[in-house]
Amino acid sequence: MLAVLFFFLSLSAVAAILFKFAKADGDFTLLSKGPAKRQAVEGKVVWVTGASRGIGKVLATQFAALGAKLILSARNKEELERVKNEITSKYPAAGVEVLPLDLSSGEESLMKSVQEAESLFSDAGVDFMIHNAAFDCPKKKALEDTEEGTEYTFRVNTLGTITLTRLLAPHMLDRGKGHFVVISSAAGKTPAPGQAIYSASKHALNGYFHTLRSEFCQRGIGVTVICPGPIQAENSIGGSEKRLSSERCCELTIVAATHGLKEAWISYQPVLLVMYLVQYMPTVGYWLMDKVGANRVDAAGKKGNTDGWDLLFKKKKST
Repeated sequence: MLAVLFFFLSLSAVAAILFKFAKADGDFTLLSKGPAKRQAVEGKVVWVTGASRGIGKVLATQFAALGAKLILSARNKEELERVKNEITSKYPAAGVEVLPLDLSSGEESLMKSVQEAESLFSDAGVDFMIHNAAFDCPKKKALEDTEEGTEYTFRVNTLGTITLTRLLAPHMLDRGKGHFVVISSAAGKTPAPGQAIYSASKHALNGYFHTLRSEFCQRGIGVTVICPGPIQAENSIGGSEKRLSSERCCELTIVAATHGLKEAWISYQPVLLVMYLVQYMPTVGYWLMDKVGANRVDAAGKKGNTDGWDLLFKKKKST
């Protein structure tokens, strides 16, 4: 009798876990942490790249709500000023500075940006560096990518981000503290058919920043790599994909950063499942992506759903 009871209790527990996983919008470790720690960012200087729109803009607004001082960077100064005005109108006490920045501009220009960022807010220096700026190149087959497109994607997504980090990190090391939050992608953890170069640029970021943390964590440098799946774009409407809102993505990003997580996955299913499979059952995960690869490229060409379950059941069309 006890054995039967134990069996049904175990079955119920497994069913509850599977149901929770099916409804999850992040990995289990992330979702177990509760709300963001305000004390971790209140009064701290947070530098956000790609802050003129999308996730960067929402991240800046949510950091302001937690009492952080903000440095907003992107290429367009006018758009940054607009975001600054929106934030200060909502949070009058927030300290917000605008610092135009182009990650593809080269080391000399980025050095000047770092020096200026470090001198803002009474030379307090940068506590959190949010690497959000990226170039999301149009979806296409791997062999259709051009040399020019490949170089530009890596220059913005990878080389510029790494250079900015290399120039800023010594200042953090001198203070004995600093935290890099890297907005990578699910495409940086799994194959991403139709996004080979973008995926490669994000895989490179993951490798660099996890290595950086391993080398300098004992000297006060923290790194949190965020891997979001499909996110609802600002002002977008329609479409059949179920995408996570940018507000929820940013909320979970700040939870991960303030709790000191090394990596966090943020997505609805089936992308979250694919990340788990590739991480813990790679043979199964890669087999699954091989099954959907050609269909995903076809769906991208038709501007259809590129991340749904239906990709598994379509006949192969791409050649």
